[in-house]
Amino acid sequence: MILYTCGTTTAGPGALHPCAKAGKALEAAGHEYEIKKVGGYRLMPWTWRTRTRDREEVRELSGTDEVPILLLDDGEVISGSSTIAQWAKENPALVS
Repeated sequence: MILYTCGTTTAGPGALHPCAKAGKALEAAGHEYEIKKVGGYRLMPWTWRTRTRDREEVRELSGTDEVPILLLDDGEVISGSSTIAQWAKENPALVS
């Protein structure tokens, strides 16, 4: 599975950010995932001119430029930190 984020990690000063919330929920549920960082931060004016290009893959997958989104191995896309956290809670990783 791939977690698309703005680059905020699950630790440090950005730990309360929505992208970090999604990552922490996946980790708490025992999931291993790849992080794919995308540019085009909404609140950073110097990224606005490249936002469309930087977020093209996210938009194709989810219909929106917003992250986080989670791409499951079966192709399902889950958008938003709260939705991802709920999915992780309801679908803990299988321990073998």
